[in-house]
Amino acid sequence: MTQQIPSTEPELAGVRNFRDVGGLPTVDGRRVRHGVLFRSGHLAHATEEDAAFLDSLGLHTIFDFRNAADQRLEGPDVELPGVRNVNLPLSDPADGAEFWKMVRDGDLEQLRGVLADGKAANRMISSYRMIIRERTAEHSQVLRSLAEDSVPALMHCAAGKDRAGLSIAVTLLAVGVERDAILSDYLESNATHRRYKVHRSGDSGSAYTPEIMDLLSPLFDARAEYLTAAFETIEETWGGVDSYLRQGLGVTPETRDRLRDRLLD
Repeated sequence: MTQQIPSTEPELAGVRNFRDVGGLPTVDGRRVRHGVLFRSGHLAHATEEDAAFLDSLGLHTIFDFRNAADQRLEGPDVELPGVRNVNLPLSDPADGAEFWKMVRDGDLEQLRGVLADGKAANRMISSYRMIIRERTAEHSQVLRSLAEDSVPALMHCAAGKDRAGLSIAVTLLAVGVERDAILSDYLESNATHRRYKVHRSGDSGSAYTPEIMDLLSPLFDARAEYLTAAFETIEETWGGVDSYLRQGLGVTPETRDRLRDRLLD
């Protein structure tokens, strides 16, 4: 039995970007059930009150898409009794470690050299495309787990925007949610109270100048062009969602039917 949750979104003190994706419409007129699929940023800084709220959701599984470098930086998730934690890194621990160190510690000239003139946005687009093409085993495992027994489920990465955003998008595609609705949910990560807090070394005056924040913004924005690139990669590589799910992820029509039964009203 899925427990009832409050109809208003909670304000969690130590967890960013939390939301229930229930209510999103499918192309055949159904909707995602409330209380079965949640998304958020990491849970490492959850307060006792946050943990009590998360515990009240009756979660079966938490999917953590962070890598080892993320976990060293932020810490492990808060433990919730009786909840299965599944760590499925969607990026290699070494991938981008120096890049993200530069984001935290680099001076203005370094940031200009790496991020200016569209390079930051292009990096994000390339990352989204790569995750779709190369992380088929991980996305297959998520969909199979959800179809079997893993709901209610919470998916998160560090900010709850990119890796979790893609995994939520793949799940919603699998049950037939309208693409415009998937995109609208994705863009909700831009709300001020949801956004990942950028951490920079040094004093606030020099580390967070307007130019530096402009250079960094493509990395921390949810942009339609990023998710659109992921959708385009599915079309270009597999010819469409059905072939992506069947050939790329090995998800059978029967598994998709079970997913719909678990996730849709």
